[in-house]
Amino acid sequence: MPREGRPVASAFCWREYTPTVVRTPARILVADDTPANVRMLEKRLQHNGYDVVVARDGEEALAVAHATHPDLILLDIMMPKVDGIAVCRRLKGDPAFPFTPIIMVTAMADSKDVVAGLEAGGDDYLTKPVDQQALVARVRSMLRIKALHDTVQAQTAELARWNATL
Repeated sequence: MPREGRPVASAFCWREYTPTVVRTPARILVADDTPANVRMLEKRLQHNGYDVVVARDGEEALAVAHATHPDLILLDIMMPKVDGIAVCRRLKGDPAFPFTPIIMVTAMADSKDVVAGLEAGGDDYLTKPVDQQALVARVRSMLRIKALHDTVQAQTAELARWNATL
């Protein structure tokens, strides 16, 4: 029963509401200080239709992330100036990046290094040399999760707007 002076909301259909914040093509930041690694990752990602931006050290990774707001970040742990763990912590603590998945990419395969990367906020982990099929599969998986997260956030905001009119 509607309250006096309030509009009556029409039925809300979830199937009609499918926003996706992930751009097409998705923008991926590759942050690695080794040119050969950057070339391989960039080539594979571009071949799969992604827009790739590059950073060569931790400071540049932070600057490029703020300038381009990527949909996903591939982040090397061992980089000059600011290491990948610190970059990951800063980005995960920054409200400008509410949910930007970060895949840690590194030659360090020791379990303590994997745990450190994940505890810093990394969402997944790839070891070097990177298997190209695993790379593409994990990128797709993280972008799918981001799209679902962004959709839930948009629907939550829409429901809040609807509730304000009731």
